[in-house]
Amino acid sequence: TMLTRMLKLHFGWHLARVKCLSCLIIALFKVKTVNFVELATAFSGSAKVDSHYRRIQRFFKEVNIEPATVARLVASLLPYDQFILSIDRTTWMLGCFAINFLVLSVVHQGTAFPLFWILLPKKGNSNTKERIQLINQFLDVFGSHKIKYLTGDREFIGKQWFDYLMKHQIQFRLRIKKNMMISRSNGQLSPAENFFRSLPLSTECQLVDCRLVCGHLLWVTGMRLPSGDYLIVVAHDDSSQVLQDYAKRWKIEVLFESLKSRGFNFEDANLKDAECLKLLFAVITITFCWAYHVGAWLHDQTPIRIKTHQRPAKSVFRYGFDWIRNALFNPQDKQAELHKVLWLLWNALMGPKH
Repeated sequence: TMLTRMLKLHFGWHLARVKCLSCLIIALFKVKTVNFVELATAFSGSAKVDSHYRRIQRFFKEVNIEPATVARLVASLLPYDQFILSIDRTTWMLGCFAINFLVLSVVHQGTAFPLFWILLPKKGNSNTKERIQLINQFLDVFGSHKIKYLTGDREFIGKQWFDYLMKHQIQFRLRIKKNMMISRSNGQLSPAENFFRSLPLSTECQLVDCRLVCGHLLWVTGMRLPSGDYLIVVAHDDSSQVLQDYAKRWKIEVLFESLKSRGFNFEDANLKDAECLKLLFAVITITFCWAYHVGAWLHDQTPIRIKTHQRPAKSVFRYGFDWIRNALFNPQDKQAELHKVLWLLWNALMGPKH
């Protein structure tokens, strides 16, 4: 099939492995879960389901996908000279075993696209070493000049972390904790929340001049939220759009929903092996990219309906996801359309050189 040819050109594997990856992607659309037993039922061919199941097991035991290869594939779908990056974790429990991914993604329109990820061997927050490991993967492939700015929540703070970002000239919009100490104009340190206590709710304010935060002079913008909490963001520059820029961080949450309950049910993974889980994340990422790319094309042809509350009836990802599923379940009726969207993906991934 065209999908198999495309994947073979990109990954360079022998045909059996490429065919298995192609079957996995198609099966993910059909059964909407990463559970191996369910995936095996959706494999094509005359072999028994048990044979397909063993084939899937062998694939995840023997195959290794280089992170850079998937990252370049994802980046080829995005029309940017510079990326807005979002860093966050997605985590769930498999019995008493914590599955905890630290993910770096590119914000794009209503969602985000995963570029690099590491599986943390623990519950809870990442540490500076793990974050640096993740960003270094990006820098090795794309360079710091490809980063417009990095967004992250209150987990992603600290002196060593800021030292690293400043050293590599990585611009950022990072939320800090309300009790983090920052300097007043007289040089004295005070909890960040004290600077914004008197503001009306939901009114943003940027402090005059840079302030000392974790050993660096940074610009500080914040507001009081209706919940009683504070949204305080530090940045390397004095842009008036800092909070709006930071808000794009939430697109990674949309991505996680698409990978989980609204798409491929990643939480159904009955795996504890780290390498298998990272490979499964890569397979889902490729599948997600195809669905989104098709959804964007469909939206250009027939825009997604806007409901009365001014929100779209479905996401671009879901638009493509549902369309591909329907085409796969009705291959005779949708043959021409399916061929068309495969060509779209081919052109996006392969480019004119192929």
